[in-house]
Amino acid sequence: MWNDTAFTRRFDLRYPIVQGPFGGGLSSIDLASTVSNAGGLGSFGLQGMTPAKIRAVIAELRGRTASPFNVNLWVSTEDAPASSIARADYDAAVAALAPLYAELGAEPPPFPLKPDADFEAQVDAAIEARPPILSFIFGVPPAAVLDRCRSSGIRTVGTATTVDEARALDDAGVDAIVATGSEAGGHRPSFLRSAEASLTGTIALVPQVVDVVRVPVAAAGGIADGRGVAAILALGAGAAQIGTAFLACDESNAHPGHRAALRAPSPGTMLTRGFTGRLGRALRNRLADTVASPPLARLPYPFQGQLVAPIKQAALASGRFDLAPFWSGQSASLVRYTRAAQLFAALVHDTAQFQN
Repeated sequence: MWNDTAFTRRFDLRYPIVQGPFGGGLSSIDLASTVSNAGGLGSFGLQGMTPAKIRAVIAELRGRTASPFNVNLWVSTEDAPASSIARADYDAAVAALAPLYAELGAEPPPFPLKPDADFEAQVDAAIEARPPILSFIFGVPPAAVLDRCRSSGIRTVGTATTVDEARALDDAGVDAIVATGSEAGGHRPSFLRSAEASLTGTIALVPQVVDVVRVPVAAAGGIADGRGVAAILALGAGAAQIGTAFLACDESNAHPGHRAALRAPSPGTMLTRGFTGRLGRALRNRLADTVASPPLARLPYPFQGQLVAPIKQAALASGRFDLAPFWSGQSASLVRYTRAAQLFAALVHDTAQFQN
């Protein structure tokens, strides 16, 4: 049976379909619970959340589904301490965005900027809440964290963009690995080398990772329909992690303008550090082109994102979607469904057809 894989057995799933976890407030309880209740693995990105919010999200997910679900944390939450951001660098980055602030009537956040949520406090809260599955990006979780997860009955998943990263996660003892190709939307979660030096495509990456690790592998990047699921299963992956197609569904917490842009004829995507300071893939629009224009001054993560946040908020509020950052993978043109249950049913049906 195509849906009986090492990954589905490890996590007690009916189907090898994982909804990708979205950071930046794009995840929703509705979407994650719908996917889990359908027999896949629903996911929720906890990036940036306080410990209290993390506990509340996990409790709400547990109340909405009796099936396994996944919550996701970032091991590395900043690229430079807030105290190290010089006023001159802040001023230069603000000046680079000044025309957009003026056009939208927005104001930059005041200096000094604030650091992102603390990983140690976040992971403590998550482990205390005991979700079935806890996944990580941007690094290898500390050994003590993985030990606590094991003793608490929490399965763990790491995320790799290269074979070396997959080996490091496997050696650390995670229960599964997501091999994410460069086609994927959102941030590139590389951690051993720069994201720019770690841009292997999904079709090339997955079999190489499968060949060198001992744990089940899920594949992410460019997968949006049953053809994609069948293809990565044929490459040895035990599951497909799908982001963009689920992000475009009504149940996601993406702004309606974002969902509409994902469903429209795709303008193409691009990789940029201009939205947050870390490399990510998004739909090409005026904002993406502007922040990619050299010699634009920018700050490291998460401080660049704090500078862009007022632009995003003003753009969404005024319907100026050309100036909003819209994360997207390269599979956006394959988006067909507006409801998560319909998408999931089509993925199951079409994958089975391609397996026959």
